[in-house]
Amino acid sequence: MKTNVSYVLASLTAVFSCAVMQVRCLSFMLSPNVKKCLQEEIHKDVLVTGDYKLSGAPGHKTLLLVSDSKGHILYTKDDASEGKFAFTSDDYDTFEICFSTKLPAGMRGADREVYLNVKRGVEAKSYEDIAKSEALKPMEVELRRLEDLSEAIVNDFAYMKAREEEMRDTNESTNSRVLYFSIFSMVCLLSLATWQVFYLRRYFKSKKLIE
Repeated sequence: MKTNVSYVLASLTAVFSCAVMQVRCLSFMLSPNVKKCLQEEIHKDVLVTGDYKLSGAPGHKTLLLVSDSKGHILYTKDDASEGKFAFTSDDYDTFEICFSTKLPAGMRGADREVYLNVKRGVEAKSYEDIAKSEALKPMEVELRRLEDLSEAIVNDFAYMKAREEEMRDTNESTNSRVLYFSIFSMVCLLSLATWQVFYLRRYFKSKKLIE
């Protein structure tokens, strides 16, 4: 019975993980004296963690800078080679991860390979540490993971619903403005046409072309 329950929990965890997993594993080459940045949008109160590792390159010095759209520095490393970073978003925002490598003048160097693994939300949490600190059993850890995954899904749906309502309100407001503008344009055209009829009638009468 315990095996069946564990299998069910593992299956549910896999399903929920596919729905809300936010993991980005990247590998790219960084040329000397070049800057490369990655951007990602995150919701409010979301934990973001990252592991990075750069291949060795004599003379290279690579600056790693993690910041938000307001210019706040979330993490920085002057001579980055290997490490981790973590932060929690205060509001819905876009964060940026930038690698910029510098090579002294007169030196020639090869490209530097960058490995970056970014996780956010539930995937960024270390449930092993939680299990150790709270003395949780494996079953309790899986239940905690499922609870966090369910909460993340509910929050995502709530955000999408709020965005849908905002877009619907904007659409309705735009439609109302277009309708009022169309009515105003029709009234102006009718008024102009009426004025032209009376003006031409008076003109032709003054020229005695019509009675």
